[in-house]
Amino acid sequence: MFTAADLFDLTQTEHATIFDGCHYAWEALKKIEAYLDQVAKQNPPKRFPGASIGDRVMIGAGTVVEPGAMIKGPAIIGKNCQIRHNAYLRENVIIGDDCVVGNASELKNALLFNGAQVPHYNYVGDSILGYKAHLGAGVKISNVKLLAGNIFVELDGQAFDTGLRKFGALLGDRAEAGCNAVLNPGSILGRGAVVYPNVFWRGLLPANTIAKNKAEIEVVVKRPRE
Repeated sequence: MFTAADLFDLTQTEHATIFDGCHYAWEALKKIEAYLDQVAKQNPPKRFPGASIGDRVMIGAGTVVEPGAMIKGPAIIGKNCQIRHNAYLRENVIIGDDCVVGNASELKNALLFNGAQVPHYNYVGDSILGYKAHLGAGVKISNVKLLAGNIFVELDGQAFDTGLRKFGALLGDRAEAGCNAVLNPGSILGRGAVVYPNVFWRGLLPANTIAKNKAEIEVVVKRPRE
């Protein structure tokens, strides 16, 4: 459940070699910086008026970077992506083809497979989003525990020390998180898993399952005001 092959179609990224030698998929997070140091080249021509693009940023054909976006670099952005107004791409970001990073969304030390969408007011830190994974508006991926120490993940009652102080989430292919959901550090969503809006999720959500919020809603008769 924790390997890259369990969660991701590795043909849906040009950067699958980043998982070489990784027993658990989260181990690739420690390799993003070194990988970009080797392959990220100098900044492309300044062809995106109003956007701020730093050094060692590679941008694929057909990608649009709207005014107000900031890409610090190093970063690799694939083909036919939308980097929308006020998007903030910090250090060490890899984005596949046909992806969306939208208004007021922030990425840091992250890998997005082809077709992933982070479109509205999202934070994605120290995380991997699989093929066509999607975050609803306002979804936050928390990547640091409030208490000191490494982040653990649990399976069948056994705790795994990830060795990481910062680790947000792994979202398998076509996994989704609804509006204003929060994924706590070390969350893992299997392929096709869904977290409903406003859910605060922690831990492993198996493939093709749904995490729902069972809070009751009271409906009362509307009375006229005097």
